[in-house]
Amino acid sequence: MTKSYWLMKSEPDVYGWDDLVAEGEGTWDGVRNHAAKLHLQAMNKGDEAFFYHSNIGLEIVGIMKISVPGLKDPKDETGKWAAVKVKPVRKLKRGVSLKEIKATPELAAMEMLRQSRLSVAPVRPEEWERIVAMSKGPAPGSA
Repeated sequence: MTKSYWLMKSEPDVYGWDDLVAEGEGTWDGVRNHAAKLHLQAMNKGDEAFFYHSNIGLEIVGIMKISVPGLKDPKDETGKWAAVKVKPVRKLKRGVSLKEIKATPELAAMEMLRQSRLSVAPVRPEEWERIVAMSKGPAPGSA
Protein backbone atom coordinates (compact mmCIF):
# COMPACT_ATOMS: atom_id res chain seq x y z
CA MET A 1 0.00 0.00 0.00
CA THR A 2 1.35 3.38 -1.00
CA LYS A 3 1.70 6.05 1.65
CA SER A 4 -0.42 9.15 1.11
CA TYR A 5 0.32 12.69 2.23
CA TRP A 6 -2.08 15.24 3.65
CA LEU A 7 -2.33 18.76 4.99
CA MET A 8 -4.50 19.30 8.06
CA LYS A 9 -5.38 22.74 9.35
CA SER A 10 -6.07 23.80 12.91
CA GLU A 11 -6.28 27.16 14.60
CA PRO A 12 -3.31 27.19 17.00
CA ASP A 13 -5.28 28.99 19.72
CA VAL A 14 -7.81 26.10 19.63
CA TYR A 15 -5.47 23.14 19.01
CA GLY A 16 -1.90 23.79 17.96
CA TRP A 17 1.27 21.80 17.32
CA ASP A 18 2.36 22.17 20.95
CA ASP A 19 -0.97 20.71 22.10
CA LEU A 20 -0.44 17.63 19.93
CA VAL A 21 3.12 17.20 21.18
CA ALA A 22 1.94 17.51 24.80
CA GLU A 23 -0.76 14.87 24.24
CA GLY A 24 1.49 12.48 22.33
CA GLU A 25 -1.52 11.38 20.27
CA GLY A 26 -4.51 13.52 19.36
CA THR A 27 -7.91 12.98 17.81
CA TRP A 28 -8.48 15.05 14.67
CA ASP A 29 -12.18 15.76 14.91
CA GLY A 30 -14.68 18.56 14.48
CA VAL A 31 -14.38 18.57 10.68
CA ARG A 32 -17.73 19.58 9.19
CA ASN A 33 -17.06 19.70 5.47
CA HIS A 34 -18.00 16.83 3.16
CA ALA A 35 -14.84 16.98 1.02
CA ALA A 36 -12.63 17.08 4.13
CA LYS A 37 -14.62 14.18 5.59
CA LEU A 38 -13.89 12.10 2.48
CA HIS A 39 -10.18 12.89 2.86
CA LEU A 40 -10.26 11.79 6.52
CA GLN A 41 -11.99 8.56 5.48
CA ALA A 42 -9.32 7.93 2.81
CA MET A 43 -6.45 8.07 5.31
CA ASN A 44 -4.50 4.96 6.23
CA LYS A 45 -2.33 4.13 9.21
CA GLY A 46 1.18 5.43 8.51
CA ASP A 47 0.10 8.21 6.14
CA GLU A 48 1.81 11.50 6.96
CA ALA A 49 0.28 14.94 7.25
CA PHE A 50 1.52 18.48 7.55
CA PHE A 51 0.19 20.31 10.60
CA TYR A 52 -0.86 23.76 9.36
CA HIS A 53 -1.61 26.62 11.75
CA SER A 54 -4.59 28.47 10.25
CA ASN A 55 -5.85 31.97 11.10
CA ILE A 56 -2.84 32.68 13.36
CA GLY A 57 0.56 32.06 11.80
CA LEU A 58 -0.66 30.73 8.45
CA GLU A 59 2.17 28.23 8.14
CA ILE A 60 3.03 24.55 8.10
CA VAL A 61 4.77 23.88 11.40
CA GLY A 62 5.17 20.12 11.71
CA ILE A 63 4.70 16.60 10.41
CA MET A 64 2.37 14.09 12.00
CA LYS A 65 1.51 10.47 11.27
CA ILE A 66 -1.95 8.92 11.07
CA SER A 67 -1.98 6.43 13.96
CA VAL A 68 -5.63 5.30 13.93
CA PRO A 69 -7.70 5.82 10.75
CA GLY A 70 -11.39 5.28 10.13
CA LEU A 71 -12.93 6.67 13.30
CA LYS A 72 -16.33 8.24 13.81
CA ASP A 73 -16.06 11.77 15.18
CA PRO A 74 -16.61 11.44 18.95
CA LYS A 75 -18.12 14.94 19.05
CA ASP A 76 -20.76 14.05 16.45
CA GLU A 77 -23.99 12.58 17.81
CA THR A 78 -25.30 11.85 14.28
CA GLY A 79 -22.43 9.48 13.48
CA LYS A 80 -21.93 10.87 9.98
CA TRP A 81 -18.64 12.75 10.49
CA ALA A 82 -15.16 11.20 10.44
CA ALA A 83 -12.07 11.50 12.61
CA VAL A 84 -8.56 10.02 12.84
CA LYS A 85 -5.90 9.83 15.52
CA VAL A 86 -2.54 11.45 14.81
CA LYS A 87 0.89 11.41 16.44
CA PRO A 88 3.57 14.07 16.06
CA VAL A 89 6.61 13.03 14.01
CA ARG A 90 8.69 16.20 14.11
CA LYS A 91 8.49 19.95 14.15
CA LEU A 92 9.83 21.52 10.97
CA LYS A 93 13.19 23.29 11.26
CA ARG A 94 11.25 26.40 10.27
CA GLY A 95 7.64 26.99 9.37
CA VAL A 96 6.68 27.26 5.71
CA SER A 97 4.24 30.14 5.29
CA LEU A 98 1.17 30.34 3.10
CA LYS A 99 2.77 33.36 1.40
CA GLU A 100 5.83 31.24 0.58
CA ILE A 101 3.70 28.37 -0.74
CA LYS A 102 1.75 30.75 -2.98
CA ALA A 103 5.03 32.23 -4.30
CA THR A 104 6.43 28.81 -5.29
CA PRO A 105 5.44 27.86 -8.87
CA GLU A 106 5.87 24.12 -8.22
CA LEU A 107 3.14 24.36 -5.55
CA ALA A 108 0.59 26.33 -7.59
CA ALA A 109 -1.68 23.29 -8.04
CA MET A 110 -1.81 22.38 -4.34
CA GLU A 111 -5.29 21.48 -3.19
CA MET A 112 -4.99 23.84 -0.20
CA LEU A 113 -4.59 26.74 -2.64
CA ARG A 114 -7.33 25.60 -5.00
CA GLN A 115 -9.82 25.08 -2.13
CA SER A 116 -8.54 27.40 0.57
CA ARG A 117 -11.42 26.76 2.99
CA LEU A 118 -10.74 23.01 3.08
CA SER A 119 -9.34 21.95 6.47
CA VAL A 120 -8.06 18.55 5.29
CA ALA A 121 -6.49 18.23 1.85
CA PRO A 122 -4.32 15.77 -0.06
CA VAL A 123 -0.71 16.67 -0.87
CA ARG A 124 1.07 15.18 -3.89
CA PRO A 125 4.41 13.45 -3.15
CA GLU A 126 6.36 16.04 -5.16
CA GLU A 127 4.63 18.88 -3.24
CA TRP A 128 5.46 17.13 0.04
CA GLU A 129 9.14 16.86 -0.89
CA ARG A 130 9.30 20.49 -2.00
CA ILE A 131 7.77 21.79 1.26
CA VAL A 132 10.04 19.59 3.40
CA ALA A 133 13.04 20.94 1.46
CA MET A 134 11.82 24.52 1.90
CA SER A 135 11.52 23.97 5.68
CA LYS A 136 15.21 23.04 5.87
CA GLY A 137 16.48 26.20 4.20
CA PRO A 138 16.46 29.87 5.14
CA ALA A 139 13.22 31.82 5.02
CA PRO A 140 12.87 34.06 1.96
CA GLY A 141 14.38 37.45 2.64
CA SER A 142 16.54 36.25 5.55
CA ALA A 143 20.26 36.75 5.44
